[in-house]
Amino acid sequence: MKKDRRGFLKLAGCAAAAGIGSSTAFHSLLRGEAQAAGLQRAGKDKEKADTRLGMAIDVNKFLENRGLAERCIRICHDIHNVPDFGNPKDEIKWLWNDKFENVFVKDTHYRQSERLLGMPVLTLCNHCDNPPCVRACPTKATFKKSDGVVGMDYHRCIGCRFCMAACPYGARSFNYRDPRGKDRNGRTFIRELNQEYPARTMGVVEKCNFCTERLAVGQLPACVEEARPYEAMFFGNLNDPNSEISRVLRDKFTILRRPSLGTYPSVFYII
Repeated sequence: MKKDRRGFLKLAGCAAAAGIGSSTAFHSLLRGEAQAAGLQRAGKDKEKADTRLGMAIDVNKFLENRGLAERCIRICHDIHNVPDFGNPKDEIKWLWNDKFENVFVKDTHYRQSERLLGMPVLTLCNHCDNPPCVRACPTKATFKKSDGVVGMDYHRCIGCRFCMAACPYGARSFNYRDPRGKDRNGRTFIRELNQEYPARTMGVVEKCNFCTERLAVGQLPACVEEARPYEAMFFGNLNDPNSEISRVLRDKFTILRRPSLGTYPSVFYII
């Protein structure tokens, strides 16, 4: 941990010396690096891994099946011990609903259909193929796995929140309070502790992990499993042309969140 903190202080000092102390400037720098790295990677198809896991979300199917999104969110948060602090300021979210215009910034969809305004869209970490959060983390607490999943090592997180500043999608949350604590009325922030998944501590960043612990035993992500009977979510290997998600992406029109940034999101939206 001492080594990690020294590395963090060194990086922070370099940032100050370079005049990028503000989060806006730091974010802009990381975004520029993401674009440059993304363009450099674009021509290296031969170096692709055999597996790159991805997800497709059919927004219309969630509109047709009211309450499905809320069930997906609940099962995700219950399995992963996501705390509910009872206020937006301290909110922790792995999977959540947001308005279309917030998820997909307006200037990328000129003269968009009015039906899209206010439409709820299920949102999560994009598990980018070129993730700026991984480069920003000074302790390697956030990392990209060989299957494309952007994971978190909670024990290595020192709470600097550089990854949050680097993520252009707002997909990370910070524990300002102890997730395993109680409110003034004695209500536990974690509704029912799942002993099979670690609860976090105060001062740690967290986010969706594509249910990597379920993938390890051959199961689908919990939200995908919940939505599967409605054909609202699809999951699989993007690099396998015969996988279910590859077939869906060939047959359906999809959009990505802020593709111009060069992050190459692994979450696609069927509109």
